[in-house]
Amino acid sequence: MAPYRIATIEGDGIGPEVTKAAITVLAEACGAGTLAFERLEGGAAHYVRSGHVLPEDTFAGCRDADAILHGAAGLPGVVYPDGTEVGNDLHLRLRFRLDLYANVRPVKLLPGVLSPLRAFEGGGIDYVIVRENTEGLYASRGAGVVLRDEIASDSLVVTRKGTERVARFAFELAAKRRGAPRDGQRRVTVCDKANILRSYAFFRRICDEVHAGYPDVAIDYAYADAITVHMLKRPDSYDVIVAENMVGDIISDLGAATVGGMGIAPSGEIGDAHALFQGAHGSAPDIAGQNVASPVATLLSGVMMLRWLAERKSDTALGQAADRIEAAVATVLAERRAVPRDLGGHASCTEVAEAVRRALA
Repeated sequence: MAPYRIATIEGDGIGPEVTKAAITVLAEACGAGTLAFERLEGGAAHYVRSGHVLPEDTFAGCRDADAILHGAAGLPGVVYPDGTEVGNDLHLRLRFRLDLYANVRPVKLLPGVLSPLRAFEGGGIDYVIVRENTEGLYASRGAGVVLRDEIASDSLVVTRKGTERVARFAFELAAKRRGAPRDGQRRVTVCDKANILRSYAFFRRICDEVHAGYPDVAIDYAYADAITVHMLKRPDSYDVIVAENMVGDIISDLGAATVGGMGIAPSGEIGDAHALFQGAHGSAPDIAGQNVASPVATLLSGVMMLRWLAERKSDTALGQAADRIEAAVATVLAERRAVPRDLGGHASCTEVAEAVRRALA
């Protein structure tokens, strides 16, 4: 069987380091000849050199690949004339052109990782935030209006099609999970500001309509401001949370902070035909090239990639490899074999990857 083609954009800052670390672990877990990593150019540094953040040949490579693995993108001071960051535009362009409408952010407390929530230091946080990825407030990117240097406005866009499909994604995901740690109930929580804005009330109503097709999954609701309290006080009550683009972006980072930080937070941007996987952290140019970045977020994003491919390609071996990597990461952290700096240890990026690779054996 031909290897699965993985379009690989290392990007900027720590992107190349964490990507290379993840590749060594993914290759070890899957075996020789299973994955073919195809290195493609893109990011802020490439923009400085060429004027293109996402070259057309890179886009074509991503479009034609089986999956996309991305390191990170963005450099200080590399911005467009309107002041927006160039680096972010890399995956935003891929997101819209490949219609990656579901941004999936698992929030899970791993063994050996201390949570700042003292009541949950022994575990009990395991939920997923599904963020609508192509609409909401971010749909206005590049199209906002600035009038006479006095007034600026951006529009929040919510469509029936966009909401239906991300809500269906969330309910399908919840149906496959084991439910919230607190009560075992499979549940989708709709996070919005339906009490204030019609667009959010519409979002909630469409989620209610989609829920009718999933009688075995419960539904509940949380306003965007209130959920920030609940995510700290009772995170074990959540299973899957679905939210509009910007709200989902904000609460995803809060969730990551409760389980150890952005350095161990994976993410996937998933559509019907394509998917991109990357650590939720930024490019951290201040530590780039020092071999001190944590590769854990990228490793766990690789786990998500393998599971997505396993389901899409009906390849159980990929799913088993994903399980082995996840277990190896948990073992390394729980036994403190190689703890990255952001979790209180001193292990380098390559040392963490090597410890995970050895744990696989």
